[in-house]
Amino acid sequence: MAELLLSAFFQALFDKLASRDLANFVSQLRGGVDSELRKLENTLKMIQAVLRDAEEKEVTSETVKLWLDNLRDLAYDAEDVLDEFDTEALRQKSMADQASTCKLKNLVPSCFNISGGFNSSRMLSKIESISNQLEQLFQTRAQLGLQTTPGGTSAASQERQRQANATSSVPQEPAVYGRDEDKAKILDMVLSDGSTDANFHVISIIGMPGVGKTKLAQEVYNDEAVEIFDIKAWLCVSDDFNVFSISKTLLAKITSKPFDVVDIDEVQVQLKKAVAKKRFLLVLDDVWNENYNSWSALKAPFITAAPKSKMIVTTRNSSVASTMGAVEQYDLKPLSNKDCWSIFMMHAYEGKDINAVSISESFRKKVVAKCGGLPLAAKTLGGLLRSKGDDEWDEILNSSILDLPQSGILSVLRLSYHCLPSHLKRCFAYCAILPKDYEIEEKELVSLWMAEGIVQQSRNNSKQPEVLGREYFQDLLSRSILQPSSSNTSKFFMHDLVHDLARWVSGDTSFRWEEANKTVTPVPKVRHFAYDLSLYISEGKFEVLHEVQHLRTFLPLSISSFRGYSMNNVVFSDLLPRCVKLRVLSFTGHYINEFPTRSMSGLKHLRYLNLSATWIRKLPESVCSLINLQILLLRCCFYLRKLPSNIRKLINLRRLDIMGAYLIKEMPFGIKELKNLQVLSNFIVGTGPRSSGLKDLKRLTLLNGELCISRLENVNDPREAKEAALWEKKNLETLSLLWRSKFDSSQLCATVGKDFLLG
Repeated sequence: MAELLLSAFFQALFDKLASRDLANFVSQLRGGVDSELRKLENTLKMIQAVLRDAEEKEVTSETVKLWLDNLRDLAYDAEDVLDEFDTEALRQKSMADQASTCKLKNLVPSCFNISGGFNSSRMLSKIESISNQLEQLFQTRAQLGLQTTPGGTSAASQERQRQANATSSVPQEPAVYGRDEDKAKILDMVLSDGSTDANFHVISIIGMPGVGKTKLAQEVYNDEAVEIFDIKAWLCVSDDFNVFSISKTLLAKITSKPFDVVDIDEVQVQLKKAVAKKRFLLVLDDVWNENYNSWSALKAPFITAAPKSKMIVTTRNSSVASTMGAVEQYDLKPLSNKDCWSIFMMHAYEGKDINAVSISESFRKKVVAKCGGLPLAAKTLGGLLRSKGDDEWDEILNSSILDLPQSGILSVLRLSYHCLPSHLKRCFAYCAILPKDYEIEEKELVSLWMAEGIVQQSRNNSKQPEVLGREYFQDLLSRSILQPSSSNTSKFFMHDLVHDLARWVSGDTSFRWEEANKTVTPVPKVRHFAYDLSLYISEGKFEVLHEVQHLRTFLPLSISSFRGYSMNNVVFSDLLPRCVKLRVLSFTGHYINEFPTRSMSGLKHLRYLNLSATWIRKLPESVCSLINLQILLLRCCFYLRKLPSNIRKLINLRRLDIMGAYLIKEMPFGIKELKNLQVLSNFIVGTGPRSSGLKDLKRLTLLNGELCISRLENVNDPREAKEAALWEKKNLETLSLLWRSKFDSSQLCATVGKDFLLG
């Protein structure tokens, strides 16, 4: 798993190294920085080839796993260094732009020299150190038996994966629990006449791994009602959607004859003849293909079949069903606790007198909780426990099911991760920082991904990061990796077993401090740290982070109801000055009255700062030095009186939420310079010369979603509303206009509203 995550990480590093902005900046530096970066890139490429063989040996070799762990840490370090280059390039560009604006353009060369506080020699030393360590790791590959291999996972590994997940049409269990209603609905679809003129219809069964899609398809396939079909065939497809191989196998199954042909045309001609004017029922189990051209090629021979033919497709990905033009899509839900318990009992006590076994209610609850509604988990757990003594049962129930020996769930879930595109692998692994059953909004998770640099624009994709992030999120949702909450339609969560997989993939890079592991200490190089607010309250300190030097995420999460408590001074005096690589920093919900200026110094990587629901009265001006800051959340900061006067320097700011900060009286001067701003919860019209006016909204061309404009009583001339040009902002969905009693003339209100919307 480490190999797969590192492959995704390496791709991000290659994208950074190929950046034109980086190349332009580095070309101005002396001392051989450019050549050292090229050396770093070449070393990474050589190691990338070795990674593909490391996947074979990681599971069985502790030394290979350690090698991969060291490699992962160096990859993080390399990304940190490249981010420092990006930050300095951005800082110099910003200063040059400001000088140009101030009509000092001719003075730029003398005022803004290339070094400007940026120590290129120190950076060169960092790159050389990382390159040398990477080179040493590469040299040890022979001792570990690692070989350079061509692109892609090895054929042997792929074949083992396919064999591990292969299925047949023959059910393995004598009884099925909890699927009578599901089976009846699928049978109705199979036996119906169909709603289109096509000769055959695709019916998809969609659900997360282990939920019982294959079992349900087996029950339908073997039902007496489907004997009316002239042809029946079952094929487990898995992740290798090879049109020739699938067509040849289907032909052999339909005709009951082996074929040794090697020509796709001959195979499909024979397949077309075999199904011509015959009514068929085909089951394609575990399909992953999203390529429409491949599907079109596969289905071509079947268009001559008799009407009312059906094809059942089981898949984890709703996009697959859409690609295959499924007329009907059936979302298969997890089983009830009662049915999971029945499956467990069937496998754990097969051949035994169940009535003679004493089973406590607490034991039953532990079992069904670990199964999480997945019949595969219930079957696996039952099979494991039937061969164990009573003294071993508690140990197994308290372990992660992915860590248990002979767990079939691991291979099933592993394929879900393996088949993710590289950019989604890091998104998925980052979710390990969230607690089990934690529900999160799409916007919040995307913001965290963006802050961590997981969502980035590329030269081949001009979409805004927010748009890309939403696409990533929806892709994970369509693949059943994320699921919608049943109680809150705006929130989403991970199934327990999928969450276990995320934790397994992320390894010790993520650490959650909660009741379950409050006595565990994170490794010094942990990158992402989250903690349960209620646990923090009871413990009061952060000694667990004493040795941590490379933290990227500091994230409090409210798992249960809590009241805010004062933040321990050790965070400001010790932790923040050490954790200069932070990307995400949140103190939401804490009683913080003041944010020390010194704590901000050095956090040049920071992209996400959340001080919502704190007691903070003002932000230090040093916040405005955080040139990478993208997200600033000050929601419900009831005591906050003003924003920093130099907020215009936050040129990367994309989201500013001050809703509920009622004591703020104006937007600081220069808000129009925040040209990347996407979300502005409240624009407060001020009166002084150092405040921003309505006309400044015109420059904020990317605003979308909701926008509130308040204190409109401070507008001296309603015609100023025209200068905001809100009608040009096509992505605004909601506009709220607020004013106090001074601005109560109905005619004046109507004029302002008209000028805002119509110009």
